[in-house]
Amino acid sequence: MTPESPTAHAPDEALTELAARLRLAVGRLNRRIRIDGHETIPPLQLSALVTVEQHGPLRLSELARREAVTAPTMSRVLAALDEQGLVIRTPDPMDARGVRIVLSDRGAVALNDVRSHRTALVARRLARLDENQRRLLLAAMPALEALLVDDD
Repeated sequence: MTPESPTAHAPDEALTELAARLRLAVGRLNRRIRIDGHETIPPLQLSALVTVEQHGPLRLSELARREAVTAPTMSRVLAALDEQGLVIRTPDPMDARGVRIVLSDRGAVALNDVRSHRTALVARRLARLDENQRRLLLAAMPALEALLVDDD
């Protein structure tokens, strides 16, 4: 088999097809969960809450960078989260003019509620699968989780 032969590219084509199918399936499942979830917290606010939970306390600029939005956009997001009592603004010990954002107890409860509800939605979808399909998904979980590891 030479590099120019059609079968030389088969692994690349198979990988590309798998990537496309996986992207489509994961994207549609995620969208379905968001739609069926009927959350009262919009996606960017929810994402910001998760980021604050995982990496907080954070300055507004750092949170905006992590969420890939502008500082004015993040300022509006934080104002809404603050108004709902989901975050707490605390003085930045390194800069008296700055504030750092932390998750409030109410924010932690809200995140837990969303996660529980979304897990229940996925569980209902899993229940529609036969035992063999669920076994295959369980066997694939280590590979799927490995896809979540960032490249260095």
